[in-house]
Amino acid sequence: MPDFTEEVVNQLLDIDDAFKAPGKLMQILMDKSQREQLFRNFLAVSADMSFDWFHEYFEDEQAQRKTKKQDFTPEAVAKVLTRLTTGSHSNYDVAAGTGGITIAKWWADCLSISYWDYKPSDYFYYCEELSDRAVPFLLFNLAIRGMNAYVIHGDSLSREIKQIYFIQNDHDDVLQFSSINIMPHSEAVAKEFEIKKWTEPAIEHIESTELSGPVANMILLMIGGKRVK
Repeated sequence: MPDFTEEVVNQLLDIDDAFKAPGKLMQILMDKSQREQLFRNFLAVSADMSFDWFHEYFEDEQAQRKTKKQDFTPEAVAKVLTRLTTGSHSNYDVAAGTGGITIAKWWADCLSISYWDYKPSDYFYYCEELSDRAVPFLLFNLAIRGMNAYVIHGDSLSREIKQIYFIQNDHDDVLQFSSINIMPHSEAVAKEFEIKKWTEPAIEHIESTELSGPVANMILLMIGGKRVK
């Protein structure tokens, strides 16, 4: 049974109703100091990051089964899918939800080599999700685990997109949390991600000033950071 019951999660987020969780969580995620303190508070409850802590909480309290047909992938199925992609250093998760499949792949990647030899910059995870309610939990799950990832918030089929988040472990250290950046609504970004239409105003939010890994220079050209040599 997961440690993160509705009562525990609501208490950690300082809310009195689970319906308030996505908005409150997103607010905290955009403040680095508050976000990392929240991460430490969650880790004090459980340090087992091999699975999605929010699977049951979200499915019971947040899932939009009628309007968006949301029903999350069982953990056992996520593990089977992960075995099919053994050896790859990337993962593409459409309709990612809160990140169960991506977390299973990340955990398998961590276990595939020596813990101290694991470098986050050697791996990259691509996630797409439509639900406004799911995206804050997805961002939380990626950043607390120190992943490098994209989260495309919008319709994967029509390519009508609200925001694109770039998650990066700035220290390239498995023991560190990731930063959260929001990509600009530029022509270069729209072309790279095949975006047909932006459906929300751009948000200026850049935390990373230096980037690493195979996609670094492409990202740098789009967010105006310091180019990797």
